[in-house]
Amino acid sequence: MDGAEVASLLGERGQGQLAQFKTYRRRWFLLAVVCLLNCSNAMQWLTFAPVADKTAAYFHISLEMVNWLSIVYLLVSIPFGLVATWVLDSVGLRCSVILSAWLNMTGSIIRIFSVLNFLSLGSQNYWYLFIGQCFCALAQPLVIFSPTKLAALWFPDHQRATANMIASMSNPLGILIANVLSPALVPEGKHIPLMLGVYAIPSVTACALATVGIHEKVPPTPPSVSATNSTSQPFLTGLKMLLRNKPYLILALCFGGGIGMFTCFSALLEQILCEKEYSNTSRFRHQAVTLAVTSSLFGFFGFAIYPIAMELAVECSYPVGEGTSTGLIFVASQIEGVILMILLQALTVHVSEDTSSTCALDQDGALDWTNPVLVLAGLCSAVACFYVIFFHTDYKRLHAETNSGDLVNAEDAAIADVPEA
Repeated sequence: MDGAEVASLLGERGQGQLAQFKTYRRRWFLLAVVCLLNCSNAMQWLTFAPVADKTAAYFHISLEMVNWLSIVYLLVSIPFGLVATWVLDSVGLRCSVILSAWLNMTGSIIRIFSVLNFLSLGSQNYWYLFIGQCFCALAQPLVIFSPTKLAALWFPDHQRATANMIASMSNPLGILIANVLSPALVPEGKHIPLMLGVYAIPSVTACALATVGIHEKVPPTPPSVSATNSTSQPFLTGLKMLLRNKPYLILALCFGGGIGMFTCFSALLEQILCEKEYSNTSRFRHQAVTLAVTSSLFGFFGFAIYPIAMELAVECSYPVGEGTSTGLIFVASQIEGVILMILLQALTVHVSEDTSSTCALDQDGALDWTNPVLVLAGLCSAVACFYVIFFHTDYKRLHAETNSGDLVNAEDAAIADVPEA
């Protein structure tokens, strides 16, 4: 090859190199839509948990039926989670987000039917709530698996963790909003229609933004080396690789267990606390500060590992698609969450002689959650120890990008020594 051919080849390669990686400002719009949708879906999930007693009284149902409005999220997302991983890695991010937005909005609207006066179906109104929750539950895997995919496809490597953190933390933000907003909107059961209407607003907004504003499933030019291989493995091949990946399985067991425990704690917190009475004038006095501090620490350290664990799942499973690697962890977490919620409710004990409860709805009295909470604390400790001792992995995606960078640098150095034709 003479000098002219070398120069021509290097010129073409150089132009390709310049156009190889590029970022687009609309990535922040996509991030905002995913955040709003993720937050809204979490709000739909825990709408009734903070006001479980008032919900039960308003619809003339038991607390167990109110709990099923949260548990259905876990049950539906177990089988549909696998479908969601396939949609995300095979069909694309755009389809996943828009489908999730429409399911979430549909569910929020169906829930409003339960409080419309002209229906007047009595206790059957509960089933509008349940069906609406099922639609929102179908939306959850599609959007909750999206942050790592969005970060990998649209953001450069130095912004990937930040984008994943922002998108992932919007889900616990929605949980926080629901825990604060539901009691504020529903001082009495008659205000439940207002609560359902308020919660429908962000879901409708997210659906409109996603439908109108998202036009591409991938950017025209990838932002990083790994983005070019984001869906390099077929779905079934990726699943087989994950099931043979020991570090990934340990991460799925431990982090999935952590999500399941937090799910239980969030869904059952109001019932756990009402047996001790919120005003702190029952037999357990002056514990408001202790309760607030311990709950805050639980959330602070638990949420801190959330985006890190999602990135770690991608790193230890690369080149499996991001939707598959994160999705399987959430499927595992939902399975563990269902088991824990059923187990913890079974371990409760009726306290018929306690008159301080704020949510005793029948003659059996309140439920004592002491044993379930101790079991939950023991599981948290056991899972944390197991993870620290047994989890070890290489950062496969980072290594692949580093090797690609070294290769590019070596090629650039060789080019500098080639004389002009």
